[in-house]
Amino acid sequence: MTLTAADLVADARRQIREISPSQYAADPLACVLIDVREPAEFETGHIASAINIPRGVLEFQVDAHPAVANVSDPALSHKTQPIVVYCRTGGRSALAALNLQRMGFTDVRSIAGGITEWASAGLPVTQR
Repeated sequence: MTLTAADLVADARRQIREISPSQYAADPLACVLIDVREPAEFETGHIASAINIPRGVLEFQVDAHPAVANVSDPALSHKTQPIVVYCRTGGRSALAALNLQRMGFTDVRSIAGGITEWASAGLPVTQR
């Protein structure tokens, strides 16, 4: 059976937790916010406090990033660090959330609709 990208995203969405942009904005938690878009996309505008780890390298870089890896206290497991991911429309972040869960991260959410829905809801987009 051959799957399309849409099939993969739909399957991922059945296995992850998605939150709306307004849910994240109302309670941003003490979490790591990861924008999984490409650096050029990130530069066009992103959610404040987001770190950019592109989807294509996420699985290779997430453990080493100081925002995720708890370097101050090695006794604490970084796999329990709350993580919220987003992309442009939610597809890449759904796939990213699923793979982070597969890697053992226990508290992962994806922003449904991505930054497109975020901006449509009138929520702030920043450029650094």
